[in-house]
Amino acid sequence: MSEIDQEKTLPTINDRKIVAKSKLFNVEQVDLTFSNGATREFERMAGSGRGGVMVVPLTDDGNMLLIREYAAGTHSYQLGFPKGLIDPGESPEQAGNRELKEEVGFGANTLHYLHKVSTAPTFFDAHMHILIGQDLYPETLPGDEPEPLDVFKWPLSRASELLARDDFIEARCIVALLLTQKWIEEQ
Repeated sequence: MSEIDQEKTLPTINDRKIVAKSKLFNVEQVDLTFSNGATREFERMAGSGRGGVMVVPLTDDGNMLLIREYAAGTHSYQLGFPKGLIDPGESPEQAGNRELKEEVGFGANTLHYLHKVSTAPTFFDAHMHILIGQDLYPETLPGDEPEPLDVFKWPLSRASELLARDDFIEARCIVALLLTQKWIEEQ
């Protein structure tokens, strides 16, 4: 058994090529040789490389702001936190504040960086920065959603009830909720 912090040698990339494209993604074939001599061909989805951001907005009266939006992957409406891609030149905090304004109609005077997470790193090169937004103020920006998003206040005291809902299932939102609860306990 090895030590968890022991460095491993990354495989050598022998060849890379795009084998499929869509509006949002490229599917890249990567031919690798591992340090033990084994060779493999992997495919991965390559996005913009910009990453994304998700913000848990906390109101002064003890609520979180949730949005309900259409999720094409499951063909359902899902509850979650405001999120989106980081635009070129933006920091995660700038992108988070912009997404808050576009999706919930508030900006945040204070943003706390919680964690960076990855979605299916075996197949996808994207990451998401999770933030908490506080000291909210009303401000809207036009967004790119095809229909208005529903915005709901949800009491922090009932945060664990979200986990029992059929419309709060996105893993990144669940992680953001749990990290927020941990952050609050530590304050």
